[in-house]
Amino acid sequence: MTQSIVRLNPSSLPNAAEMGYSQISIIEPGRMAYISGQVAWQPEGVAVPATLAGQMGVVAKNAIAALDAINATPHDVVIARIYVVDLTPERLEEIMPSFLAVFEGAQPCVTGVGVAALAAPDLQVEMELTVRLPD
Repeated sequence: MTQSIVRLNPSSLPNAAEMGYSQISIIEPGRMAYISGQVAWQPEGVAVPATLAGQMGVVAKNAIAALDAINATPHDVVIARIYVVDLTPERLEEIMPSFLAVFEGAQPCVTGVGVAALAAPDLQVEMELTVRLPD
């Protein structure tokens, strides 16, 4: 299979590769999947972790499960959007290890958004994915 996503970090933009993502992703025509925002909700009603890092761990697990469900891998992700309640550099640092682990070094485009709230008062982080389905 040929590479379906080309990742770029042109010298005219900040080097995003150092942070684990790409400034630009170019995809060949193909089928796309849009994965809804994954939060720290779990099957069987398991309680949401109280910490931001704990929630990001569940979000990462849910994102991987969603990719598995469509027979895609982290390398098929074109862009990830992450929403964090009360986003600060410190809170971003808390979530980055679990966030980057999802992508296994693939470096998709990433957008981080600070928000006032998510779908439930105990939720602190949410991640949605745009995926180019493998051939």
